[in-house]
Amino acid sequence: MYSILLAIIYVAFVSLGLPDSLVGAGWPVMHHDLGVPVAFAGIITMIIAGGTILSSLASERVTRRFGAGVVTAVSVGMTAAALVGFSVSGEFWMLCLWAIPFGLGAGAVDAALNNYVALHYAARHMNWLHSFWGVGASISPFIMSYALTSGLEWSGAYRIVGLIQAVLTFLLLVSIPLWGKVNVVAPSGRSGASDDGYDTATASSVERSGHVPLVRALRIPGVLSILAAFFAYCALESTAILWSSTYLVSVRGVAPATAAAFAALFLLGITAGRFLAGFFADRAGDRQLIRGGFVTVGIGGLMLALPLETHALALVGLVVAGLGSAPIYPAIIHSTPVNFGRRNSQAIIGIQMASAYTGSTLAPPLFGAISAWTGMWIFPFFIVVLVALGMLMSERLNRRVRI
Repeated sequence: MYSILLAIIYVAFVSLGLPDSLVGAGWPVMHHDLGVPVAFAGIITMIIAGGTILSSLASERVTRRFGAGVVTAVSVGMTAAALVGFSVSGEFWMLCLWAIPFGLGAGAVDAALNNYVALHYAARHMNWLHSFWGVGASISPFIMSYALTSGLEWSGAYRIVGLIQAVLTFLLLVSIPLWGKVNVVAPSGRSGASDDGYDTATASSVERSGHVPLVRALRIPGVLSILAAFFAYCALESTAILWSSTYLVSVRGVAPATAAAFAALFLLGITAGRFLAGFFADRAGDRQLIRGGFVTVGIGGLMLALPLETHALALVGLVVAGLGSAPIYPAIIHSTPVNFGRRNSQAIIGIQMASAYTGSTLAPPLFGAISAWTGMWIFPFFIVVLVALGMLMSERLNRRVRI
């Protein structure tokens, strides 16, 4: 039962990543077909981000009412319907409408799944599951490429991914009875008594416990610190994904093809790093993974900034930053029940998801505005400042919460 549900959750994390790269991969063709400027892609992503933030904040109440299994199945079903809706949209305003259920479904499933895994599975699975998200995010551009070259057009790619999501929705619906039968695990990864001062009831009793209002959750000592750390991490990740290639070309004089390849290696570094981190995550612990991750990203940022004649160190620095980024997100999520208690974890993880999406949405355009004023040379220093903020806030939490 444990293994069957875990396998379904692994597939669900691949599915979570699949839609995330579709808009970016298909937009060069989509905006021509829809007759809108290139910049209109930002409108779609902002609508999706807004829906994701709202549903993340509401996920605690909804998950306690219906359970993680139901919320996950319904949310994936919403994204499936939205993707099929994208595939039949012939006007830009239609994409905007379908972006609403897309964002709402993505935020709810992200918060519900992450909390469920944090409560029920060891740290190694949290890292491997997020690595599988990277697999899904890497596959979808190939699906778009196949659709465009085989005559299916961009709408065909959305239809393919939508059908994959629909199949997963069916699997999740069938698996709902399993979700309440897997025991909560202790922070060490073993079932049984926890050393965090909270009970180790089954999933169903945790989900049925009283609602934790947003204001009350924000007042829990250390919550604001971890929200700031999460914001900083997601801000640096999204900024690096969007702007690293431009920095390498315009400031370091790297050939565009080489810069694009190493920008892709940043993402591959995150995916591979999470897979590798899974082998020692239980032994190292979440706090060491977060601390080591921020330090490694900072080293990578400094390597990018060094004004050397050779480009090799800067290129390697980008890969190092990707590897360092790998364990931070999963470790922050997995440590939430330990830091704040199982009763509060769903509420706080929902807020963390909202903070993450806010950082990912706001940081890249903020950096774009700053670089337009100062110059693109500031990119590695922007990354290092975010690393310092994330490190400072996570260490502040560690001082507050003694385990």
